[in-house]
Amino acid sequence: MIIICFNNNFDIADRLFNSIETTWRLASFDSTTDFKELIPEFFYLPDFLMNKEKLDLGIRQNGDVVDDVILPRWCKGSARLFVLIHRQALESPIVSSALNYWIDLIFGYKQTGKAAIDAINVFHPAVFCLMSCNVISFFLFWIYLFL
Repeated sequence: MIIICFNNNFDIADRLFNSIETTWRLASFDSTTDFKELIPEFFYLPDFLMNKEKLDLGIRQNGDVVDDVILPRWCKGSARLFVLIHRQALESPIVSSALNYWIDLIFGYKQTGKAAIDAINVFHPAVFCLMSCNVISFFLFWIYLFL
């Protein structure tokens, strides 16, 4: 169905996820309208970075064919190494020691208001629904896990 919407393409090639560096730069510094979060696959599934089915994902305006996601140089072109290093970082002592701060930002008191402003955790209203919606989603997630 999605392919029909975009003239037999998944989307416009320039909007597809095709580079870790570009996506990071846009979501972090260069754009105030690009909202991204790391999905779980970044920590366990290298296949999501590869176009193993050789789908025709289009050609970008600069002439580059969209295929496998372009990885940072430090992982030497290996999606497996990229994911492994991400998982090791996530499981590291420094991340574990700061996990409570992330929880405050995502689920806790730093979601809204002055605490959110002070923590530079303020987003455009289109990005997230109200806190009550987040609480409901979180509750439903835990029900799903344990039932």
